[in-house]
Amino acid sequence: MSIQQHPILTPLIAQANHVDVKTRQIRTAEPEQELRRFIAAMIGYNPAWMQTLYAIRWGFVRMLGMRQDGIPNSNQLRPEQVPMQAGQNLGFFKVVAAAEGQYLVASASESHLTAWLAVVLEPVAGLEYKLHTVTIVRYHAWTGPVYFNVIRPFHHVVVNQMINAGLANLQAA
Repeated sequence: MSIQQHPILTPLIAQANHVDVKTRQIRTAEPEQELRRFIAAMIGYNPAWMQTLYAIRWGFVRMLGMRQDGIPNSNQLRPEQVPMQAGQNLGFFKVVAAAEGQYLVASASESHLTAWLAVVLEPVAGLEYKLHTVTIVRYHAWTGPVYFNVIRPFHHVVVNQMINAGLANLQAA
């Protein structure tokens, strides 16, 4: 099964304007703890260069006539603090759906677009798993594609660095 056919993602992808999937292999005997450790480190990754990008974004969205409520500040999370129930906050995202050791889907919605972040652990064989990090975007107005196409190159860099931070946390444990 392709990750895009995962039952929790299919309805989101069906109406998406953009889907990005980044997949890594991991080995674990503890998928519940590994998923939480990965997400905690990924969401908590917030170096100075990312804060600078958010500051630049603030000016850009204002040029498009939109507003941003300040610069997101991702606090460091412990794995046990990763929310696994719909409606709970995860940084500037809100959890949409989650299943321990399997997946977490969260969304952030603004006037120009809604973005979903999904982290899915897919069993391969034995202790081997595919760790999918999925970004799904749906535009709401003309500003959605304008905004996203300008930030897209930065999006890839940011998400890859967030994934690397999550993987580094798994290796350190």
